[in-house]
Amino acid sequence: MEEHQILELLEARKFKELKEELGTMHPVDIVDMLEEIDERHMILIFRLLAKEEAAEVFTDMNSDMRESLINGLTDSELEEVMDEMYMDDTVDVLEEMPANVVDRLLMATDEETRKKINVLLQYPEDSAGSIMNIEYISLRKEMTVADAILKIRQVGINRETIYTCYVTEKKKLVGCVDVKDLLTAGESRLIEEIMDENVLCARTLDDQEEVATTIKKYGLVAIPIIDHENCLVGIVTVDDAMLVLQDETTEDISIMAGVSPNEDSYFGTSVFQHAKNRTLWLMLLMLSATVSGEILAHYETAMSAMPILITFIPMLMGTSGNCGSQSSTMVIRGLAVGEIQFRDFFRVVFKEMRIALLVGILLSIVNGIRIYIMYDQDIVLAIAIGVTMIAIVCMAKCVGCTLPLLAKRIGLDPALMAAPLISTIMDTCTILMYFAIITAFFRL
Repeated sequence: MEEHQILELLEARKFKELKEELGTMHPVDIVDMLEEIDERHMILIFRLLAKEEAAEVFTDMNSDMRESLINGLTDSELEEVMDEMYMDDTVDVLEEMPANVVDRLLMATDEETRKKINVLLQYPEDSAGSIMNIEYISLRKEMTVADAILKIRQVGINRETIYTCYVTEKKKLVGCVDVKDLLTAGESRLIEEIMDENVLCARTLDDQEEVATTIKKYGLVAIPIIDHENCLVGIVTVDDAMLVLQDETTEDISIMAGVSPNEDSYFGTSVFQHAKNRTLWLMLLMLSATVSGEILAHYETAMSAMPILITFIPMLMGTSGNCGSQSSTMVIRGLAVGEIQFRDFFRVVFKEMRIALLVGILLSIVNGIRIYIMYDQDIVLAIAIGVTMIAIVCMAKCVGCTLPLLAKRIGLDPALMAAPLISTIMDTCTILMYFAIITAFFRL
């Protein structure tokens, strides 16, 4: 249903019809619709949602919408929403809210829930423990299939996923079993007979991106999380893994563009904050370009003797920056998806050097023909620029592929070695290479 139709029903006070229509909408679509209307109408519509649907809508909202909604709801309404939310979603919401809002949300939960929340909040921000859900289905290996199915029916409604159940013994993880196996096995069979003892798992302090990558790699619905005593303490589900990968990708794109990462949306970030996130990088890159200026000043005599040399500098600097950015982007992407490891260092360099040689020769031939035609058939100048082109392409490809690998090796984010930084480094290297070759050719 369109936004204006929803508002028409609301203005006409046809709450029964509106509630029925909202019940047919997906929570994500409801959030999209609520983003376009004013706060007063948003609160009214939210109150018409069923409890389960309201919890999902609340989870999918951005932090600004949640804060506005919290301020408009009563304590009892807020308590109903919190009761329906999964624990990991509750923790995510609390981490985004201001302190005064967090206090009110915690007051809307019971003491036992607050204890669980506090345990999850103690884990490091980027760890598996910080995103895990402690609501999972645990079975014992001596249970029969019939007993297991009965337990799933009893507690499954309060669990985020029931497709994979975990077998524990004295809280330690000993196996897992899929619901499909339970439904196709005889009711009298023991869980021990059908469970899989080879369980992929992660630890609470593991990096959340590594856990998310594992889920993606093996096509898991969820992965169990164990503590230092090998006790099962929670699970990370595929939807949380997707959010982690999305956030990490967004962060890498920001860094690669020379922008400080920001968790808020583009429109949700103020102009001042946008400027702040971008200015530092631009200032550093601007000041680093001073080196290029000093080098040019050093070769002022050569440029005075042959003023035409100046005309080729922008082309050569642009080509080197683009070549370096191409290589760094491909390597950063390979590192991100696990295709490239640091042990592949020499294989990557060898491959990029062969690519650089082919690219450099093709560019130098085309550029040499252009220079020969445009500059009075000066074959020496065409050859000199052609040799320079091959040299700077090879150098750019080498720098572009090695810097991300070295950054990964020393524990830095490879995305730091992206287009802005590579281009700035290559500007300096290109000018040095260019004048070294030109002065050798023309004895300047």
